[in-house]
Amino acid sequence: MDTNLRVILQQLEAEKSVDRETLIEAIQSAIESAARKSLTHAANVAVDVDPDSLSFKVFEIREVVEQIEDESSEITLDDAQALNPQATVGDRLKVPAEPRDFGRIAAQTAKQVIIQKLKDAERENIFDEFKKREGELITGIVKRMSHGNVIVSVGKTEAIVPLREQSPRENFKPGDRIRAYLLEVEKAPRGPQIVLSRTNPELVRALFDLEVPEIYDGTVEIRAVAREAGSRTKVAVRSNDSNVDPVGACVGMKGSRVRTVVEELCGEKIDIVRWSENPIEFCGNALNPADILNIAIDEESRTVLVVVPHDQLSLAIGKRGQNARLASRLIGWSIDIRSDAELAEEGAAAKPDGAETDADEAGKTVESPAHADGVAVADETRAEASDEADSVASAPEETSQTEELEAAEEPENGTVDDPGTAGEVP
Repeated sequence: MDTNLRVILQQLEAEKSVDRETLIEAIQSAIESAARKSLTHAANVAVDVDPDSLSFKVFEIREVVEQIEDESSEITLDDAQALNPQATVGDRLKVPAEPRDFGRIAAQTAKQVIIQKLKDAERENIFDEFKKREGELITGIVKRMSHGNVIVSVGKTEAIVPLREQSPRENFKPGDRIRAYLLEVEKAPRGPQIVLSRTNPELVRALFDLEVPEIYDGTVEIRAVAREAGSRTKVAVRSNDSNVDPVGACVGMKGSRVRTVVEELCGEKIDIVRWSENPIEFCGNALNPADILNIAIDEESRTVLVVVPHDQLSLAIGKRGQNARLASRLIGWSIDIRSDAELAEEGAAAKPDGAETDADEAGKTVESPAHADGVAVADETRAEASDEADSVASAPEETSQTEELEAAEEPENGTVDDPGTAGEVP
């Protein structure tokens, strides 16, 4: 083998991450293309390449016949048996060929074949590498913006964060470092398409896995995540060790661990609640920080009726129904939130007809005129209360969240808001 050619092959193996067998196949295909160009007649050409010396031999594939009709594709039985005594009529035989010296066109064709083969091999390697990493956290550098999509440089290739997978809070520019969830890898005509996400709930799970050692080693487990990207996220955690508080482990000393996740998500609020197998207890934790008077469940319809004080209705429902909506997604049940005053009015109105008035009987199936994402709003009273949350409920909600973080040593539920807001994170 020529020394220069050996060095070139070694460089290609290192730079393109292509194995030697693929390089030999590319060279073989290139020689075949060049040989076809150099032969004076159309022929079915095959090339054998020695992997060690890279010397090659060119053959024409011809059919053995008794009488030749096409000299470019047939050979007589006598001539065939001279090459291979076992040849019979109808066999296909490799006949040595002597192509002319490869000219400029043949050499250019060989070059293009090698380049294309190397590109295909490199794309296949990239696809295999990232396909195995689906569901992992990927770190890259923002390269450019294209039609609202963020193009990210990851290793030797590029990935894309589509507009639909971007959080409304975020605004990236070229050169920024970005962490994203590897959503999917697909084959495309121009190479593998690597799709990243900044809105997927699994991104929050992956970030906590990095920041909380107890989650990484399995002591604390994230059981459920409900997220509205750019606004709020609820995370349900449980501990496999009775001596470890799952909420405190995720919040960290003075909120240090959860604050890191909040900053990575550009100030998105995060509620950390304790997971429970009991749906009543789990629902109460998920609706934190609202005070709850009574919870009744209907297992057949998987519906939860929650009774709260009238002054806590706005806080329980949340701004535009967000708190109740996320809680419903977190526990996997439909949640119907009512105030005690509302139930009392309904009971007083129904009393002359002999209807039950006890709020404890409200666990039976509750019909509601409107349902959205599993959260039912019973009537105009709750709708008005939900609207009031836009301007009224924000302050008590943030105050409750701040109190939880200050008690991070033994918290029941942890909440961290935008670190840029004074007083929300100690």
